[in-house]
Amino acid sequence: MAAMYHRGGPQQDWREGRRSGDFRGGFGDGPRGGPGGFGPRGAAPAGAGPTPQQPPEEINREKTCPLLMRVFPRQGGHHKLEEFADRNSLPDEIAIYTWMDADLRELSDLIKDVQPAARNRNARISFAFVYPDRRGRNVMRQVGVVHSTRPGEDDSKTLRQLN
Repeated sequence: MAAMYHRGGPQQDWREGRRSGDFRGGFGDGPRGGPGGFGPRGAAPAGAGPTPQQPPEEINREKTCPLLMRVFPRQGGHHKLEEFADRNSLPDEIAIYTWMDADLRELSDLIKDVQPAARNRNARISFAFVYPDRRGRNVMRQVGVVHSTRPGEDDSKTLRQLN
């Protein structure tokens, strides 16, 4: 079995059980906590200090399968939510295969490859996610704006950060 390394030490699958000398938590910690642990699902107890932010895992794009993102570009503004009710009626769909570590600048560059209007030096590409909510109604959430030629604050937002 090959060892996987993460933050300086070998990782272990929870199904393999504890190794001797492995003291990451309290005694008897399982995948959901336990006696001496942090409680259900490893949550820190109330009053514990903030947990340090973990750096996002790098994605090996040669080994990880990309996801399909359907992009519906429109000049002048976003499509209306009613237009997304019939999934087949939206014109000018671009299918982008990408990974969760792709940022909005990378996506805008892919859009500029196929949309001549997006290459204009004054072009502004506004990104919004459209998805069904729990009741099945479409929801639109603005996630960022990328300018065609100059850098901006939303350029480095990744799909993982935007959920």
